[in-house]
Formats: sequence, C-alpha cells, structure tokens
Amino acid sequence: QVQLVQSGGGLVQAGASLTLSCAVSGRTFSDYAMGWFRQAPGKGREFVAVSTWTSGGTYYGDSVKARFTISGDSAKNTVYLRLNNLKPEDTAVYYCAAGPKLYFTELFYPDKYNYWGQGTQVTVSS
Repeated sequence: QVQLVQSGGGLVQAGASLTLSCAVSGRTFSDYAMGWFRQAPGKGREFVAVSTWTSGGTYYGDSVKARFTISGDSAKNTVYLRLNNLKPEDTAVYYCAAGPKLYFTELFYPDKYNYWGQGTQVTVSS
C-alpha cells in the first residue's frame, strides 16, 4: 500500500519561500510520476508540477514556472516542492500525488493519479 505523508506549508508574506515535503512509503517514489496539485477555495484542483523520474521529464504549470521547483531525495524516499517568490494567488491547499504508468497527456489531470497526500495549507499574505 502506497502512502504519501505531507509536511511543510504555513503562512508567509509575499515574496517569501517555502518547501513542501511528500514522504512516500510502500514503494520507491521514482516508480511513479509524482505530481503536485493545489486547490484554492471554491476552485478545482490545479496542476502545479510533475516529475517522471525514470524518463527525466519535469513539467510545471504556467503560473508557477520559474518560481517552483520539484525535486526528490531517494535516500529519504521523499519528494519536495520548493516555492519561491510566493504571491497571494498561490494561496491554496497543496497536494502531492503518485501515478503509476501515466502517459504524457495524463500527467496534468488529477483524476489520473492513484495516491494522494493529505494536503497542506499555504497562505500568502500581501
């Protein structure tokens, strides 16, 4: 059974940085496409970033490109999302997700992922 446990997040001012963690148990994270999504109040779940470790593909949503970075630590079996230059519009609950054997066109859709973290709140004040 694959489990994802998230940590990090919090309340920060605009321009600050945060690192979100997603600890994976049950399987090695590199066996999956590991994605990050976020959901703001009253909105759907939005694609943020994904990495397909074995093929080396890393992709970001347009609104976070050049500000957010996804990475992984195989020794800790943990995936990270570094959030730089945060803006008030980044305020949301952030989720990590794992999806086995996803095609490229599936990477950006939350319903294609099998396993989810519990979510962590990021609040950015102006």
